[in-house]
Amino acid sequence: MILLDVTIVSVALPSMQRDLGAKPSSVQWVVSGYALTFALALVVAGRLGDAVGRRRIFLVSLSAFVLCSAAVGAAPTIGLVTVARAFQGLSAGFMAPQNSALIQQLFAGAERARAFGFFSATVGVSSAVGPITGGVILALVTGTDGWRWIFYVNVPIGVAAVLLGLRLLPRQATGTPGHLDLAGVALLGLGVLALMLPLIQADAGGLHRMWWLFPVGALLLYAFARWESRVSARGHQPLIDPKLLRGVRGYAVGSALTTIYFVGFSGIWLVFALYFQEALGDSPLKSGLAVTPFAVGSAAAAVVASRLVQRLGRLLTVLGLVAVTLGLTATALLLWLVPPGTTIWALVPALLVSGIGSGFVIAPNVTMTLREIPLPMAGVAGGALQTGQRLGAAVGTAVLPGLYYLLKGDGDGAAAAVALSVCAGILAVLLALGLALTDWRKDRRGSTVPPAGPMSLG
Repeated sequence: MILLDVTIVSVALPSMQRDLGAKPSSVQWVVSGYALTFALALVVAGRLGDAVGRRRIFLVSLSAFVLCSAAVGAAPTIGLVTVARAFQGLSAGFMAPQNSALIQQLFAGAERARAFGFFSATVGVSSAVGPITGGVILALVTGTDGWRWIFYVNVPIGVAAVLLGLRLLPRQATGTPGHLDLAGVALLGLGVLALMLPLIQADAGGLHRMWWLFPVGALLLYAFARWESRVSARGHQPLIDPKLLRGVRGYAVGSALTTIYFVGFSGIWLVFALYFQEALGDSPLKSGLAVTPFAVGSAAAAVVASRLVQRLGRLLTVLGLVAVTLGLTATALLLWLVPPGTTIWALVPALLVSGIGSGFVIAPNVTMTLREIPLPMAGVAGGALQTGQRLGAAVGTAVLPGLYYLLKGDGDGAAAAVALSVCAGILAVLLALGLALTDWRKDRRGSTVPPAGPMSLG
């Protein structure tokens, strides 16, 4: 639900704007507000889950998410929709880190890898099929206010999830309650806000008007890193322990890889939606169905990858990134050369290959990035990893559509523009491939891939 709600709403924006009589800039905040509060909450939520219990934070935030979903659907004005969406994103941000942390807590070894495989299959599919799901709902619920059912559908699913969580999740709290690093929270939150705000407002000229926030954000994150080192040196509990990056093998590389990969992974789908709906005149449902081969390939490969990651290690990520590169390269060529009437059918094999490759990237990378994280830090480590994903997604969804519009211009160059935009996404995939190759060579020099059990930071 929480990842579907990042993208599912995009297909409903035109009808939402019409029914509520809203301005385009106001409707954009329905998407942006959710993405922003989601990203801001992740690390703090992970730390709180580690300290006071993941089950408690998960169930409270899931319940809040259900209530906020109902509030968005019932909101009579665009202002109230935006406020409810912001709180929905906040509750999603508190829920998300508990997922990976609970997997760390409940499973070990090969079972943990398999659990992360199912988890990452869900991440990959829900990130890709949001437009499909939104298109199906809007096709089934016609007339005024049909967009509200995009949010109402979360209510029965969420209630069922709460009941299952009460029955199945372990009751014991984990970690040790302690002082929350409020200065660290402020520095990290302001830094992430400064980096994301121009990106999520790119359609409204945010990159041009707010460019100065990028160096401000970089300085704030640098100050955050220095502060966390100081807190740790004094023997206190930092928000993010610097030893996560320096002392846990694979965490820094895996976090960087996922951030860079999501730049291309997230931005390409929005470019596809713009091309199919605006240039080719397809319906939201048909536009969403066009990416189904990728979603199917990603889900199937993620489950298979969970059984291979212990044996192949980082090599599996390398192979996956190669497949993504080849599949997206073929996709770009087909978009450029194939007549528009047959584009969707021609893309099926290429998107299937790139989807299979993506399933070999996301699931194994999560497993290898978090495999040696000490259990008391599982929540904050997962939160930081997902913050990187959100930042990468924000960059991709701002830069690639902007590039598409720039290349498309006022003429008939939409096919060339979408192909070149996909090529820009491929550059991010290639950069992630370089990181994976470097880490794989380091693994080979270390002779064996370590088991998936947590290490002590001493």
